[in-house]
Amino acid sequence: MSGVRKQSRDPAPDPTSEMIQAGIGKRLDDVAKILAGALVAVTGLMTALGLRSEFVFVALNNESWPIYVASLCAIVAIVCSIVALLIHPTRRGNLWETAVLVLGVVFYMVALSVAVIGAAKAAGGNGRPSITDVRVDGSRSSLRLSFDIRADGVETWSSIGVYVAAETADGEPVDEGVDLYSSSLRPNDEGVVEQRISIPLSPPPQAEAIHIIALNAGDGTNDECETRRQQGPACTTYLLP
Repeated sequence: MSGVRKQSRDPAPDPTSEMIQAGIGKRLDDVAKILAGALVAVTGLMTALGLRSEFVFVALNNESWPIYVASLCAIVAIVCSIVALLIHPTRRGNLWETAVLVLGVVFYMVALSVAVIGAAKAAGGNGRPSITDVRVDGSRSSLRLSFDIRADGVETWSSIGVYVAAETADGEPVDEGVDLYSSSLRPNDEGVVEQRISIPLSPPPQAEAIHIIALNAGDGTNDECETRRQQGPACTTYLLP
């Protein structure tokens, strides 16, 4: 033996309770920082799903609840993350921070889930029909009525009903229950109804106007033009010469 004695190393001191709690607090703070980006994450998800700024304004105009709920949940998640960062890393503080972060994660997941619903609802349309480009050609004895019908976001099981009726100048039907034209238009695979309608008309002698109405059949039978409903009908009246 060379007689050289190996120098023994002292074992590392056991971590104190304060050190353990500080380490736990640091990991919890990392989770809190991730939650702080909840609103950015929700916005990014909506953008990735096609919910651009024009769709956001449309959704707000139509009072789309998912947009409000997703934004509110994301804000609550951010508040939870800020509160968690301010809690002192003691044993009791870490318990409170864990509870606050669990609550923030719940709101964060709800915000993401509702954001998907909001994006699909806003980008898909609301199923409300519109009547555009109305034209009436020819003399009274040989009229031809032409107009465009469009609606997006129509449910696959629903349809757009189109009706043309003769009226007096005061808006009273000439012959109750009898339409000069009627049709039921089904949506394509994207939920869009778009068609150009051109039909010959022979209005009765007492008719003074032509009334066109388009309504979403999935919204019931309410055909009042001034109704305050999200999927209310579209109406157009043309006074005959």
